Amino acid sequence: MPERKPYQGPARKLVLAFDVGTTYSGVSYSILDPGEPPIISWVTRFPATEHTGGNSKIPSIVYYDKEGTAQAFGGEALQESIIEKAEDEGWVELKWWKLHLRPKNMPSIHVSDHDIPVLPPSVTAMQVLSDFMRYLFKCTKTYFEETHASGREMWQSFENNIDFVLSHPNGWEGPQQTQIRRAAVLAGLVPDSPEGQMRIQLVTEGEASLHFCLGSANTSDSFNEDQGVMVIDAGGGTIDVSSYYMTMSPTKTFQEIAPAECRLQGSVFVSTRARQFLHEKLSGSKFGTKEDIDQMTGEFDKTTKHRFSNPTEPSYIRFGTVRDRDVAFNIKSGQLKLPG
Repeated sequence: MPERKPYQGPARKLVLAFDVGTTYSGVSYSILDPGEPPIISWVTRFPATEHTGGNSKIPSIVYYDKEGTAQAFGGEALQESIIEKAEDEGWVELKWWKLHLRPKNMPSIHVSDHDIPVLPPSVTAMQVLSDFMRYLFKCTKTYFEETHASGREMWQSFENNIDFVLSHPNGWEGPQQTQIRRAAVLAGLVPDSPEGQMRIQLVTEGEASLHFCLGSANTSDSFNEDQGVMVIDAGGGTIDVSSYYMTMSPTKTFQEIAPAECRLQGSVFVSTRARQFLHEKLSGSKFGTKEDIDQMTGEFDKTTKHRFSNPTEPSYIRFGTVRDRDVAFNIKSGQLKLPG
């Protein structure tokens, strides 16, 4: 892996990077020591993911109660006990809430607010972002204190001067960036002051992806001088495309050679189209009920769409028991066959 340049700052500092995605979110961090190259680490343990041996990402899911107070986040929101309590107490599950922050002029003729789960009446998208960042910060603090020697003392030494790097889709400009900064203040990450705002750095997802590629041994060696490179970040809600030109003189630099593009064509919309496809395909089947379609779409989202590799091979969606069968609709042994 290419060695990073030594940190030139005057004092030790902690930097946290929040990647709040439409479907999944994560946190990375670096302790900057003067004169030393930065080492990037990831938060690999969150609540309700311990049994998996660690996971660097959590679902971007939040449950709100009837008063508009957040009650469960991430992997915790998928626990059976939380799902049962949410149903009993009338909590609202929010998925894809990040898309409510999108610029209304972003090219998205296939998407409207009706396609995105509705926010509770008393809750705004900026509030959800704020609540979620507060949760990520809390999880990061716990992880840091438990995994570093003298972690609690180290965290206390950094706590009031942490820098934050917050990523956002390429197409998000002034109004969206203002909301992100405001959400960081409401989350308690930084104080509501000019000094607090100076501790926040916003980067586009395209730029963040480029830096990730530069830091990866698998891709950094493939960059040649005077060569263009296109970075495609296919995420949950958006697909971000950025194009750069690399020069080596006097130092390695990348210049943007085309306007960055952002399209609302992320993976959640693949699942949305799958739901519509299944609804139409099974309209004459006894398995065309809302409950069955919901179960099939969930299974498609978790497994089937991740296995797409050969357009000539069939795909399967398991949804029922071995007794579930409707040969006319390619359903056998509780699974639907989709021809290639």
